[in-house]
Amino acid sequence: MGRIKTDSNLTRKDVIISKAATLFREKGYKAASMRELADIVGVEAASLYNHIKSKSELLHEICFNVANRFSHIMDEVEAEKISSLEKIEKLLRFHINGMVHHFEEVYVSDREWKYLSDPYLSNFQNQRRTYRKRFAAIIEDGIRKKEIKKIDPTTAVLIMLHAISGIESWHRSKQKINGDELEENMITILVGGLKK
Repeated sequence: MGRIKTDSNLTRKDVIISKAATLFREKGYKAASMRELADIVGVEAASLYNHIKSKSELLHEICFNVANRFSHIMDEVEAEKISSLEKIEKLLRFHINGMVHHFEEVYVSDREWKYLSDPYLSNFQNQRRTYRKRFAAIIEDGIRKKEIKKIDPTTAVLIMLHAISGIESWHRSKQKINGDELEENMITILVGGLKK
């Protein structure tokens, strides 16, 4: 066993978090062990604790890194002086890009967050609810401005986000279109379905 290998952009902790996301996605948070993670990273299990406190800290880091990126993009999009449809498209492209290029951590954040412990669990659930409400508010604004069909905004958000979480099956597919084509297809379907 040696040292944790990094590149110039990543700290050792970043490497551990990235490998943990892969392990948690493959085995599930509950079933994954720190010993397995140490083997994947290439160090003794005890060495992991020089960089992180616990398995639960890893889940916390993964979930809140993703949630904070979602909040940040929402702040940016809400502030832009563009149509509601353009705002929705930007958010959807962000989500699709996350599922294509940062699949492990986005997947874990979306599926394994229930294993967070309080107060983090409550905080994370609140962030998810708030994000969806803000997304729905953009759709409501588009309906008011007659840019978007009269639909239930909350249902629309759930459908769009669930469709994007389905990109998981694209990762498993043996015959798949490339990520850019996938994004364009999804935007055509999801944004096109909202237009008046």
